[in-house]
Amino acid sequence: MRNQTLTLAALALTLAAGSAHAEEGMWTFDNFPIARANATLGTSIDQAFLDRVRLASVKFGGCSAGLVSTSGLVMTNNHCVATCVANLSTQAVNYAATGFTPRTREEELKCPGGSAEILTDITDVTARMQAAGQGLEGQAFTRARDAEAGRIEQEGCAGDATVRCQVVTLYRGGQFKLYKFRRYTDVRLAWAPEDRAATFGGDLDNFSFPRFAIDAAFIRLYENGQPVETPNHFTWKADKPVEGSPVFVSGSPGATQRLLTQDQLFTVRDVVLPMDQLLASELRGRLLRFAAESEENAFIAMDPIVGLENTYKRGLGRMRALVDPAFMARRAEAEVDFKARVAADATIAAAAADPWGALAAVQPVQRELYPAYALLEGQAGGGSALFSYARTLVRGAQERTKPSAERLPEFADSRLAAVQSGLFAERPVYPALEQVRLEWWLSKTREWLTVDDARVRALLGQESPEAMSARLASGSTLSDPALRRALWEGGLEAIQASDDPMIRLALAMQDDTRAVRSDWEARVQAPTDRASERLAAARFAAYGDSVYPDATGTLRLTYGRIEGTDVPGQRFGAFTTFGGLWDRATGSAPFNVAPKLLAARDRIDSDTVLNMAVSSDTIGGSSGSPVVTPAFEIVGANFDSTVLSQRNAYGYDRDVNRSVIVTTGAVTVALRDVYGMQGLVEELGVR
Repeated sequence: MRNQTLTLAALALTLAAGSAHAEEGMWTFDNFPIARANATLGTSIDQAFLDRVRLASVKFGGCSAGLVSTSGLVMTNNHCVATCVANLSTQAVNYAATGFTPRTREEELKCPGGSAEILTDITDVTARMQAAGQGLEGQAFTRARDAEAGRIEQEGCAGDATVRCQVVTLYRGGQFKLYKFRRYTDVRLAWAPEDRAATFGGDLDNFSFPRFAIDAAFIRLYENGQPVETPNHFTWKADKPVEGSPVFVSGSPGATQRLLTQDQLFTVRDVVLPMDQLLASELRGRLLRFAAESEENAFIAMDPIVGLENTYKRGLGRMRALVDPAFMARRAEAEVDFKARVAADATIAAAAADPWGALAAVQPVQRELYPAYALLEGQAGGGSALFSYARTLVRGAQERTKPSAERLPEFADSRLAAVQSGLFAERPVYPALEQVRLEWWLSKTREWLTVDDARVRALLGQESPEAMSARLASGSTLSDPALRRALWEGGLEAIQASDDPMIRLALAMQDDTRAVRSDWEARVQAPTDRASERLAAARFAAYGDSVYPDATGTLRLTYGRIEGTDVPGQRFGAFTTFGGLWDRATGSAPFNVAPKLLAARDRIDSDTVLNMAVSSDTIGGSSGSPVVTPAFEIVGANFDSTVLSQRNAYGYDRDVNRSVIVTTGAVTVALRDVYGMQGLVEELGVR
């Protein structure tokens, strides 16, 4: 770890009582423990290696990816391009069933609304952000910080459409960094296998190992109609991996909650996760019923069902961690040690001003407000694309009448380009699926908030969820991107004049939903942020700087070794092979081999390693992360982790944490021997 001079306000935190151990930690690239990693792995990486890895790592939507050629070719997971595949497919030409196999670059198709980013610069802006909220409380505190973040982002990017600036919160308010990304909005699908090849085993095998999935795909970055020149890219290494080898995993893990206090975790365990799981399970049931009604419905619902099942199973693994007495006892012991260290130093204790007590006081309020916040703000619309368009149009029109610093943060000038990109993208919208989602959301909102809640009565009026969802889904014309653009450009006057039923709903909801959001910001977010900042400073003062922040969807680097595990409930070796795939296949879903893959069986060496396990510290959002050697060679892409690893949200356990990787050797076999993608094979440098 490089020594750094940090103040109590620019701190770091960790779950454990002391510094992180072994492979633990999703590290930022400007605070990576080079010496510790080298000592653990027996490697000799340096800052130059980190810089090359960072500049070859790509964020694609909610996934990760890596550059693999000089012509903008990027490898990620097949499930990371599933939405793109679905948007490009029709029932007659279903690329999920056939695979997407363009023979030339001219046949590569643009992913609607897709964008990819590469992190180019990191600047510390902690002092500015913390000064912005100085002396303020409640919503004034959150809005002041949001406004300052918008100003910093605007200054950083200066209106350049090819870059995106984002003020990133680290250590739960202990540190703020300005991340500057090179942004590409022309992202084209270059190859995707049959969905069955990537999802072999289905939900039964999800979050498990052994696995037998070719969960890989390629996209390509374009600019001005031409592939982007990318001289800095990972070197493709298709050789058989060696057990015990050290590897690094670079990606953008979504979110961990390792720095929460015990009181905060109890709220997650008792309120947030149970509600989220119950809602997800009912939506899953509705979607499965919808899919069973016809072949067309099955096509429409395939991608949403897979995503929902993934989310539900992840939540199940996390719940098991939070009800595990031994796991929670270890967390409690760490908190006791932390409190004792703070209490032992009068200066630290005085500065901290009991952040545990402050956070404990927030929890009853958070528990009370969470259902309304989740249903009317966070999950409003139930995933309906039409509702999302309507709310963006309505709020965007209302917010753009204000100075940038006074708007909701998502509509600050620095973020409007991204909003417009998503709003104007040409994506298919299926009214039948829209109705299912809207009906589920309306019925669950009425159920959880009760029939007598004034907001529910205002939302539904005299209509039932069934009737209202049918009217909205069939009557809205917001599926037309030209209409959405016209409404956006027409501003508030055009929005108020619109007779689109979804626009009318979004307008009618604004007072109630904005009130819910304001209440949450004032009574939950602001006091939580305030206390978390003090807690962060106290932890840094108590334990020093050899710590890492919670994952926040920002680029991180982790490391580990290729290896299996031998613990109760999870005993397996490091590798699976194509031979194992043939043995596992039954011919019936979900263990039926994809047709093109099965047809190529005689051309594939059965000993070729298909998937492997790695002891790296990853979580959701790490999907697609390039797995690289100390020699800057890519040997695979992370696509999953085991069910016991889902406790990783709250703490790393080297004995059970395993990332599941699709190997470059398996991808090479698929390209060359199954799908006839010889052009890509040559581009990757395979001979």
